[in-house]
Amino acid sequence: MNIFHREQRSLFGEILDWMLTPLLLLWPISLVLTWLVAQNIAGKPFDRALEYNVLALAQLVVVNHERVQFNLPVPARELLRADDSDTVYYQVMGAKGEYLFGERDLPLPPDDEKIAFGEVRIRDAEMAGVDVKIAYTWVKLAIPGAKPALVQVAETLEKRSVLATEIVKGVMLPQFVILPMAVLLVWLALVQAIRPLNQLEERIRARKPDDLSPIDAKAVPLEVAPLVYSVNDLLLRLTDSIATQKRFLADAAHQLKTPLAGLRMQADLAQREGADTEALKQSLRQIGRSSIRATHTVNQLLALARAESSGSAMPRRTCDLAELTMSVVRDCVPKSLEQRIDLGYEGAQPNSPGGQLQGNPTLLKELIRNLVDNAINYTPSSQEHPGVITARVLIDRFGKTLVLQIEDSGPGVPEVERELIFQPFYRALGTGADGSGLGLPIVMEIAHQHNATVSMEDTRPGVLPPGARFSVRFMAQSGA
Repeated sequence: MNIFHREQRSLFGEILDWMLTPLLLLWPISLVLTWLVAQNIAGKPFDRALEYNVLALAQLVVVNHERVQFNLPVPARELLRADDSDTVYYQVMGAKGEYLFGERDLPLPPDDEKIAFGEVRIRDAEMAGVDVKIAYTWVKLAIPGAKPALVQVAETLEKRSVLATEIVKGVMLPQFVILPMAVLLVWLALVQAIRPLNQLEERIRARKPDDLSPIDAKAVPLEVAPLVYSVNDLLLRLTDSIATQKRFLADAAHQLKTPLAGLRMQADLAQREGADTEALKQSLRQIGRSSIRATHTVNQLLALARAESSGSAMPRRTCDLAELTMSVVRDCVPKSLEQRIDLGYEGAQPNSPGGQLQGNPTLLKELIRNLVDNAINYTPSSQEHPGVITARVLIDRFGKTLVLQIEDSGPGVPEVERELIFQPFYRALGTGADGSGLGLPIVMEIAHQHNATVSMEDTRPGVLPPGARFSVRFMAQSGA
């Protein structure tokens, strides 16, 4: 039940609804219960009066010469009927059930009712179509074998109804004043109780845009503390994200500065006076290489940004890891031939049972391509000693795991640098390979988006060069 309808949900309004709704619903219930209790309370004194009258009349029943007689003086008779609001009836029946005195039409007790001498009982009945309350008792007679005499006094219910109404008025009328006051007090109490939330809102609004420090959870109510802890956790993650972005932008600017500076220098050299044709061609070749490096760096930055921003919104479908790997290997064959590298594939074939996983095919191909490109860039090769790169997909049906391996015959990665190579813009020292230092961070980010793990080890431990083997472990599709 929503007493106060609002377009937007309000915590103040919700609490007020839940506090006032039971109060307003209980008020009519209280009215009904008060009426029932008032009826019971109002009837008790009049029931006592009826019992007294019945006992008084019972004392007037006497036995004279084995005959039951009832003598009620006229003044007592008039006094018994003297009532401004209700009508009083009385009846006396003899030992044989004969009528002795009073109203003949007054209803008799049920025939199967057990007789108890000296006990006054009260029952509800009707007299001339009007509800009455009847008090009655049985009088034991000093006649051998005779049945007891019956004495009854009845009264209409007007006085009872008036008294019950007065009781209800006395109880309920003050509530018409108390109820609005209760609503007002609830409103004021709720305003006071919700004030810490308003103070918290003011503190947050007063913050500077660059203030991401945690909110003091001790200055808020206990019920609001979990919300503040969650906000603090969000602020912490936001601080880390902003720091990462700033570091990323600084590193990106630094990486782009080198090829752009080369472009400007070669352009200046090409424009110098007296430059011959060969020097001009050399400058143009340097400009071309610098532009290729700058383009590669920008593409890698875009790939990393795309991988980081995909998250849970990334569209997924069933992907065949062997098919994606073979497609990337085919695309990289021309580049490997230029560098005299033997690039090949082995392992599971497309459509093999257990070779499927849920993922984004574009990002998965980007992951494989970066691993293969990284291997090509860092694997030395010559006509006498060609480099060897092998892409491999392994299926573990029992562990429901898919393993992608890219191994090469290059110089490998020293133990101390194996954690650093997955950081953006880090490049292994002592190599003449050209790159942006973003390939492996892209691999790590895409693997993280697919709940996969990346590891690196030597291909031939103890042998020079040891080579490198990068392994990416995915969870295979359930039931594949």
